[in-house]
Amino acid sequence: MNITIVGRKCTPRDSFRAHAESKLLKVEKFFGPDAAAKITAAVEKNTKICEITLTKKSMIFRAQERSDDLEDALDKCVDSLIRQIRKNKTRLEKKLRDVAFDDVFVADSDIEETDFELVRTKSVSLKPETVDEAILQMNLLGHMFYMFRNAENDKVCVVYKRNDGGYGLLEPDFE
Repeated sequence: MNITIVGRKCTPRDSFRAHAESKLLKVEKFFGPDAAAKITAAVEKNTKICEITLTKKSMIFRAQERSDDLEDALDKCVDSLIRQIRKNKTRLEKKLRDVAFDDVFVADSDIEETDFELVRTKSVSLKPETVDEAILQMNLLGHMFYMFRNAENDKVCVVYKRNDGGYGLLEPDFE
């Protein structure tokens, strides 16, 4: 697994790097050696934040955790990633190799498998708006996200509220 560690407002120590590599071995058995992991370590006041983004082909898994200690936040992130993988086990088995999941999921009978149930379909008119107008409209509606056509580049985009109080923008990338 290709592991990249980045520090924001801090410089991760070599002991953190070694701990991260050993913890990601748990996740590597699901994805194989050609997966990529990006670990971002950050410090905000007295809180340490660890974010892990795993990518393999078109699949992306992401976890972010906070703690007083950076290694504790890393441990929580890895546990969160494993929970995501187990929850979506059947869907992932189709995309990844089947053998990797055999030994992990035999003992996990407490995790129930559910199918996604589509309960509503809604049509929206996509009028050209700026990002600021879209954020304002989202806040007026009281939604967590809002889809719109970007007036600057004519792409269909989505703005959303982030857990840290900021806003995010999703733009399509046609590769």
